[in-house]
Amino acid sequence: MRRYLIGSIVAVTLLVSSANAKVFATVDGAEITDRDIGVILQVIPGANFEQMSDEQKKQIINQAIEKKLLGKEALKKGMDKEPEFKEALKSVKEELALELWMKKQFDSIKLTDKDLKSFYDKNIDKFKQEESAKARHVLLTTKEDAEAVIKELKGAKDTVAKFIELAKTKSTGPSAPTGGDLGWFDRKRMVKEFSDAAFALKKGAYTKKPVKSQFGYHVILLEDIKPAGNASFKDAKPSIEQNLKVEKFQEKMKKISKELRSKADISIK
Repeated sequence: MRRYLIGSIVAVTLLVSSANAKVFATVDGAEITDRDIGVILQVIPGANFEQMSDEQKKQIINQAIEKKLLGKEALKKGMDKEPEFKEALKSVKEELALELWMKKQFDSIKLTDKDLKSFYDKNIDKFKQEESAKARHVLLTTKEDAEAVIKELKGAKDTVAKFIELAKTKSTGPSAPTGGDLGWFDRKRMVKEFSDAAFALKKGAYTKKPVKSQFGYHVILLEDIKPAGNASFKDAKPSIEQNLKVEKFQEKMKKISKELRSKADISIK
């Protein structure tokens, strides 16, 4: 039941376009919005559009554009007139009504800052964070290539700008399009050689020698670092609110389901 209800929340969110939907592109005047992007991401486990690189976002948007074009082509060919289409439309009517209704039920759940802060204070141990770093890297195939990148960095007036430029033009890693941006990570997320080197740096510094790992030779720039500790209430608030709303929604749906079952004539074959 828990998995079904959470799945329904996700599905409803994707099916219903917000009045303030963000527009990513247009196709013959038709808009590509958050809803279209959400449908694409639904089949990618753990995907978060906002955390993707610019290149990855571009690929997702292009997939949504192709989907829109193919959909228009299907309608142009008269698929909506086919008996199979009409039958399928009938079958999804109840499901769509359910999901729209469930979304309204979910949105109707309101939580106060007092509720959220109370949960945070009572569960402070759940919000512990490991020491984390925000870094960029340039990944090279050979030690000589890495040393050449370090040499170029030494003469740069703007180290960060130069590092981003070198990552985009010379890095062989998947983060190259975003200037080698790796975002935030803790020690366990990266291979030991990389983590040891990154966390040993001072904020704004880069490795003066190539860092060898199983992936090749890295040149690492440490942009920022967060010490170990508890996440602030401000940072934890969005996830607390979402989780509490899901719990209250589940309780509400169970209560309504129980009431409906008590009134229904049910026969299990």
